[in-house]
Amino acid sequence: MSAAVKYTLGRIGLFVAVLAALWLVDLNIFIKLMVALAFSAALSFFLLKRWRDEMAEEMATAAERRRAEKERLRAALAGDDQGQETPEPPK
Repeated sequence: MSAAVKYTLGRIGLFVAVLAALWLVDLNIFIKLMVALAFSAALSFFLLKRWRDEMAEEMATAAERRRAEKERLRAALAGDDQGQETPEPPK
């Protein structure tokens, strides 16, 4: 499972848990949703740090791979790859 999926499911899970805890409190449903959103965001900052860092690393790796592929394609279109082998991008 990718880090982005884990992090997203973690955020949703925290939101649902906080909302369930607030369900017993006598408040307007809109207020409950807003409080649950704020508290789950604050909790996720601390509780989901590892998954957030994994997701950021995954995204940075993908961006670097896309940048390298873009440069390779530009070089190929310009004719700079005559006789050069292109390295396999890391997985």
